[in-house]
Amino acid sequence: MLVKWSRCTVVDRHGFERGQRRWAGLLDEPGFRGQGGGWSRSTPEVAHVFAFWENRVFYDSFMARAHDRPTAPQPGMYKDLSAQLFEYRFDVKTGFEPEFTDADVVRVAHSRVHEERAEHFALMQQKVWNPAMAGSPGMLRGLFGEAPGNEFLVLSMWQSSAERGKYRPESIARLSARAETEADVRTLTGDVVGLEPSWTV
Repeated sequence: MLVKWSRCTVVDRHGFERGQRRWAGLLDEPGFRGQGGGWSRSTPEVAHVFAFWENRVFYDSFMARAHDRPTAPQPGMYKDLSAQLFEYRFDVKTGFEPEFTDADVVRVAHSRVHEERAEHFALMQQKVWNPAMAGSPGMLRGLFGEAPGNEFLVLSMWQSSAERGKYRPESIARLSARAETEADVRTLTGDVVGLEPSWTV
């Protein structure tokens, strides 16, 4: 599975939200698995959108044929657009599906990892972080994805921001030490995204 993570700073919020509803046409696209997104909890003008495709072949076919149709009405509504593709490697918890209807919050963590530590980083995600996240109240499902250049994405879906808040500093510090995260990671950025149901496709 291919994950596309897009984020941007929105200038025209009403127009941008209206534009998001035009993506409903993706449902007719071969290989499309689902899409959802919402607003950053820390920087309210930043929007995140997560799209899922069966594989790169279906995604490239869509981009070649149809990508300009839904995005055409949106010029001038946002700036600083960033879009990255990640290949699914494994689930966080079990049975990941790109379903957004039962989730309130998505947590996204993006790591750039030292090349010689990349496999260790992935192993620690499986052995240390995954069990801790899977056992956290309100955590529904998630995935671990990889992009060229030793970049990794951890995407997790939560029932509510209150539940997400229980997964916090002291436990994270303990887990990070056990996983040797500081030795693995060059840069780590993340965000908590409040989902907008009208953006779900």
